[in-house]
Amino acid sequence: MILIPAIDIKNQKCVRLYKGDFAKEKIYSDSPVEVAKKWESMGAKLIHLVDLDGAVEGKSINYEIIKEISNSVKCEIQIGGGIRSKEIINSYLSLGIRRVILGTSAFEDDDFLNSAVNENPTQIAIGIDIKDNLVAIKGWGSKIRMGLKEALAKFRKKNIDLIVLTSVDRDGTLEGYNVELVNEYLKNTNIPLIISGGIKNENDLKSISKLVNQTVYGVILGKSIYEDKLDLKKCIEVYQDVS
Repeated sequence: MILIPAIDIKNQKCVRLYKGDFAKEKIYSDSPVEVAKKWESMGAKLIHLVDLDGAVEGKSINYEIIKEISNSVKCEIQIGGGIRSKEIINSYLSLGIRRVILGTSAFEDDDFLNSAVNENPTQIAIGIDIKDNLVAIKGWGSKIRMGLKEALAKFRKKNIDLIVLTSVDRDGTLEGYNVELVNEYLKNTNIPLIISGGIKNENDLKSISKLVNQTVYGVILGKSIYEDKLDLKKCIEVYQDVS
């Protein structure tokens, strides 16, 4: 599995939220660019960017910072947050970004989802954010009447080759990843998976690595590396599949 440090951008700063609550943010850096350089220097091969302002507004808000990050590191980048038009997809891909993650738009606009996947089949991932056992959209500000199993059924026939599964209830809590949610995912699909939300320490990585399941592509690390609960450089050397 690949270990993926996250950089969440709000008001042009690197922040972490608590359970997706925009009123409960902690600023870790005024320079997301420098944070990206730091994670790359520790061996990160892929960085997960989130335009939090964009997720709420439904459009790219922090594009210039994202562009600067893309120009400042050599590792791959994936980006989510407010990607709800072909123009935004193309603008990100033109920067050389590895993939874009569709969340709200994947649930609200089936025609857009289909065309995005058909035009960029290897560069589109789906973000499924689960809050109170339901899919959360629009910057986690609202929920729809759909659980994980139903969401996976929706995407089963759409040629999706990667899903980012976030447990919003665990995100930013350092309570450990949502084992039940991940197990439910693995029972219902074999679409490659990135696990996100609540990673606490190395024990979580040990647990995930023991799943012995080719479906698990990677793990997103957020608060655990910002609060020094995990040594990113060491964990990449121990857990990351570099074959």
